[in-house]
Amino acid sequence: MKQFIEFVPVALFAAVFFFSRDIYLSTLVLMVAIAAQAGLEYLMTRRIERKTQIIFWISMLFGGATLLLRNELFIQWKPTIINWLFAAGLLASQFLGKDNLLKKMLGAQLRLPDSVWLRLNLGWSLGFFIAGALNLVVAFNFSLAFWVSYKLIGGFAITLSYIVLTLIYLSSGGHLQDPQTNPIEKPRVDS
Repeated sequence: MKQFIEFVPVALFAAVFFFSRDIYLSTLVLMVAIAAQAGLEYLMTRRIERKTQIIFWISMLFGGATLLLRNELFIQWKPTIINWLFAAGLLASQFLGKDNLLKKMLGAQLRLPDSVWLRLNLGWSLGFFIAGALNLVVAFNFSLAFWVSYKLIGGFAITLSYIVLTLIYLSSGGHLQDPQTNPIEKPRVDS
């Protein structure tokens, strides 16, 4: 359900753009939808996740600049900024913080060795960086209509491919088995 709610603002943005061909109206709809998404998240959980907060504030800043300055480049930069912030956050959590952010978020569902968490963290941060870079390639080398299509389909496809790659990696390493039958091995200490 949460993934569907996260997809709705982008779908509305694309639908309004293709119906009206008005990037400014589409941007306004995106901003309203993201605000509604944050409000719904708060109503359902009595809190707003940091990820949602980042997306909300970046969307308001870049969407507002798009509307105020009547320049679509700001809204085109928004996905890149969000992806690169997520990449930086994952890297900072690994190398500057005490906790691996992915482990902190998913550690209750997955018991993995720290080396696997490190590889997943690095892989996802690379994925976010690549997604941000691809957004710029599309934004600056293709039409606005193509970029909107890419934003709708490409972002979803990139995320789905990284989930599949993650599952393949975890499965090939035997990390998706029941923790009762495959606990994390601890080094033996011979006495």
